[in-house]
Amino acid sequence: MQVREILRVKGSALFTASPQQQLSAAVAAMAENDVGSLVVMSGGKMAGMLTFREVLQAVNAHKGGPESVLVGDVMVSDPVTVAPDMEVDDLRRLMIEKHSRYLPVMDGTTLMGVISFLDVAKAVLEEQSFENRMLKNYIRNWPEGEKGPE
Repeated sequence: MQVREILRVKGSALFTASPQQQLSAAVAAMAENDVGSLVVMSGGKMAGMLTFREVLQAVNAHKGGPESVLVGDVMVSDPVTVAPDMEVDDLRRLMIEKHSRYLPVMDGTTLMGVISFLDVAKAVLEEQSFENRMLKNYIRNWPEGEKGPE
């Protein structure tokens, strides 16, 4: 399975912020949309990523009151990205290695979406469930006269 297949199933919803936006407004958008990350866009291109990790670090650094903090002050300006043709096993390894729960998917310079660790877990579970159903169906419909699995 490739990253593009996860994006296809997930859908194309993309939640964004701008570097000049107040962090509090970005947090409100994350809460309203029940998402853990926002793609930070500037001039029609991805400028960075804002995840709950950066939000928590900003809250801690400003002792709970980051009212004057801008998204651009705390975002990850050079996030790890993945290509749509990356295999899911490689994606999982990369997410673990880089401690990234959210990765933008880039096709060249085009942002295709964001993959979360939850998206990956769902896709793997669905793939395994499908394979299990297929195997059970195959075994149930084993042709007569042929020796079945030992």
